[in-house]
Amino acid sequence: MPRQYRADATFANPVIPGFHPDPSVCRVGDDYYLACSSFEYFPGVPLFHSRDLVHWRQLGNVLARPEQLRLPASMPSSGGIYAPTLRHHDGRFWLIVTNCSEGGGNLIVTATDPAGPWSDPIPVPGVPGIDPDLAWDEDGTCWCTVAGVAQVRVDPSTGRTFGTPHRLWSGGPGAKAPEAPHLYRIGEYWYLLIAEGGTERGHGVSVARGPSPDGPFEPCPGNPILTHRGTDHPVQNTGHGDLVQAPDGTWWIVFLGVRPGGGTPGWHVLGRETFLAPVTWKDDWPVVGEVALEAPAPGWPLYPGPAEEPRDDFDLSALRPAWISLRDRPAEHHSTVERPGWLTLRARGGSLDEPDVVFTGRRQQHLRCRTRTLADPAQGRGGLAVRLDERHHYEIEASATDVRVIARVGSLRCVVASRPLPEGPVVLGVDITEPPAQHDPRTGPDILSFGLQEPDGTFTVLATLDGRYLSTEVAGGFTGRVIGLYAAEGAVHFDWFDHEPLAS
Repeated sequence: MPRQYRADATFANPVIPGFHPDPSVCRVGDDYYLACSSFEYFPGVPLFHSRDLVHWRQLGNVLARPEQLRLPASMPSSGGIYAPTLRHHDGRFWLIVTNCSEGGGNLIVTATDPAGPWSDPIPVPGVPGIDPDLAWDEDGTCWCTVAGVAQVRVDPSTGRTFGTPHRLWSGGPGAKAPEAPHLYRIGEYWYLLIAEGGTERGHGVSVARGPSPDGPFEPCPGNPILTHRGTDHPVQNTGHGDLVQAPDGTWWIVFLGVRPGGGTPGWHVLGRETFLAPVTWKDDWPVVGEVALEAPAPGWPLYPGPAEEPRDDFDLSALRPAWISLRDRPAEHHSTVERPGWLTLRARGGSLDEPDVVFTGRRQQHLRCRTRTLADPAQGRGGLAVRLDERHHYEIEASATDVRVIARVGSLRCVVASRPLPEGPVVLGVDITEPPAQHDPRTGPDILSFGLQEPDGTFTVLATLDGRYLSTEVAGGFTGRVIGLYAAEGAVHFDWFDHEPLAS
């Protein structure tokens, strides 16, 4: 039975923590569905379900088959799948998204069941740019609006466009990067919601309204309606929002934000996360309420659902939906059936520095967490890694003879610790914790302690590394940390993977 709402109930922001940026949400009856960007990882576009906008469960991934998503090995990190828009129209779910890789472009997929399967992609060559949105007017005409902000009519079932894209409205004076447009009919107006200011500290959400989906649009006098630029708020880079109305008539906005830590300038390591805030209306304009890490819960029953299991024993025939791999996941390199009850990763050659490394992991979703895995490296070399991109990652790597901790930061790569390894499988691990309290503005956001479990069960730390070098402020890009498993040589088998938060 669902836990009932209490007047003093609260919820924790972010509602989907970790690397889950560019949220797009829609409601069908009493159910909410939400999709996010996935960039260089396969499968693409994680798809979530909720009954209360607070507790979300991943149903699967929209682009889950190789024929739906091709990401070339030459594509750099932070390329790939950008900013989906998810909508429900005429009994069907529609998702439009940009594949920012060679041979990509904008594409549309559909499904009657959001858990899938989703259709093969329909290319939309007449729609340039990124961040595409779909909206239908009363006559059934479909409008596609993209970053810039430009718009064109489209037949979503074929990808055919009618005419050429025309500019609509580009946000506030002097604001850079007008993007993430979403178009809605609410009451007597059409509203155009956009992000602006760039997806860094200047990010924000602005809105305009007009009499028809193609304008003309007048800007809200209170723009931006959401931004934390120039403040000391613990949630920064707020933007890329999407509105949704609850069954009780209240309005809400999902949007991305980051939680910087450490000293100056502040480093965010989990990537851009999905947050929730209430929306009210004044003079027919949306007003975004307070963004809080602990906020009053919506005024309806809460449905927490089952807690996610911290341990994966790889006992299914395929990896669970939360696992993501670099660019592809061919069966000859990733298997849970070759050695039943184990995940087998078979290397293609190279290391985590290479774009075609065999790596699969889960998004880091907690600022403090502990990860352990039992690895059998008798037939190869590999281990446990914390990855931001090819040039920024830490790992603990085991072979048949030794175990070592490796750090890659920009152009520098070095082995920072090593020791002989006794014969047999070994438990490898990393603890991510806050740094010791320091009165130094250069203090990093966290520390990562890599080690292995001894035969007597104790955990020996081999190296402790500064977390700032696995942050967006150092590495750049649009992603967040992924903690996972890899094979650099031969075949490496993993019996289980245990990942759980640590108490603050």
